[in-house]
Amino acid sequence: MSPDVWMLASFLLLLLIGVPVAFSLALSGAIGIIAGLSPDMLATLGTNTYNGVAKYPLIAIPLFILTGLVFEKSGVALRLVRFAQALIGPRHGGLAMVAILVCLIMGGMSGSGPADAAAVAMVMLPSMTRAGYPKPFSATLIAASASTAILIPPSIALILYSIVVPGVDLRALFAAGLFPGIIAGLVLLLPAWLLSRRYGWENPDDAERPPLGESFRQALPALFAPVLILGGLRSGLFTPTEAAVAGVTYGVLVGLFVTRELDWRNLWRLCGEAAVISGVVMLIIALAGIFAWAGTMLGTFRHLAEWLISLSDNGAVLLILVMVAVLLAGMLLDAISIYLILMPILIPVMQHFGWNPVWFGILLAMNIAIGQFTPPVAINLMVTAEVAKIRLEQTVGWAMLFVLVMGSALVLVALFPEIALWLPRVLGYAV
Repeated sequence: MSPDVWMLASFLLLLLIGVPVAFSLALSGAIGIIAGLSPDMLATLGTNTYNGVAKYPLIAIPLFILTGLVFEKSGVALRLVRFAQALIGPRHGGLAMVAILVCLIMGGMSGSGPADAAAVAMVMLPSMTRAGYPKPFSATLIAASASTAILIPPSIALILYSIVVPGVDLRALFAAGLFPGIIAGLVLLLPAWLLSRRYGWENPDDAERPPLGESFRQALPALFAPVLILGGLRSGLFTPTEAAVAGVTYGVLVGLFVTRELDWRNLWRLCGEAAVISGVVMLIIALAGIFAWAGTMLGTFRHLAEWLISLSDNGAVLLILVMVAVLLAGMLLDAISIYLILMPILIPVMQHFGWNPVWFGILLAMNIAIGQFTPPVAINLMVTAEVAKIRLEQTVGWAMLFVLVMGSALVLVALFPEIALWLPRVLGYAV
């Protein structure tokens, strides 16, 4: 077998037998080095591991993870729910709509789908269950809505995409993700409303409408967080990494002195949680450096890209094939692993067909977002199913429905790239 086959086959085999992604990448990269280069080249493992994480923009990832955890524990989700309930009022499907809107707003703080899903599920699931919504439906709806956090800035996945794709402006990616993220969330409103009316979930006569003024006042600190982060980026006051620092600082101040649901002991514990989550993410990125170096030196990624390009001369056909492949990958792997594994292969394909890298990055993110609530490995759905105390297989039917619905938003952005590119162009970012 060729070194390319040795490396890729060993990677797939390691994944199938349950080896964590990070170690599968490292071990298969080492196997590729031994098979195609020289055992002496294993001396580069330490350097490549370090080079994988020695990138300044990656500092933003643990900081945005901490931001999401701080806002989750500060009572922000509960205040946003009350404000959304005051806006929508009692109606069939009202709580479902509230869950979707709150997920969209929370996505502008955390940048992480699982964190968004956990925060909203803890607040919304008990109310939705009392109102007559089936737990599998509620858990799946929240998981699907929370997946928009990968699109709405600040997005941890888009930060990583800006690092692995040379020359892409992270500010342009953040701006480009806003409208597709909102559309991906809003398309969920219609089926939620129609299903609620059809099955009579949530009797409007049994619900109370919170006072709008008081709810808005309590939610104001939470609503200001996305304004602070995005406004700071747009004005040039912050770089993306500095915006992450500002987000953490603001979240801590809100939790300690405004909502007062956070204390110094909890803050220390949250820092520990963020460190553990960030450590897992950084370990994947670091060990993927070995796989990336081996694949580059062996020419594996170039060979795969040439094979992909040979499948069709039609860019649209190949784009569909790529999107299907990414969707399947999203059902099995997390966003970070997908970017690290697939982008070395897809960058030459993107350049060959002249696809806009910002638009292509948003399409990938939308695809990965769908994968976050599509079994068998649906990380958002695992979180909400655990909160709801139901089995994952109970959600499959609802998940397939929401896959089709959110897939329509993906098709819309694919057909009309300006949905993603208009805002960064207006803001003057390079696209």
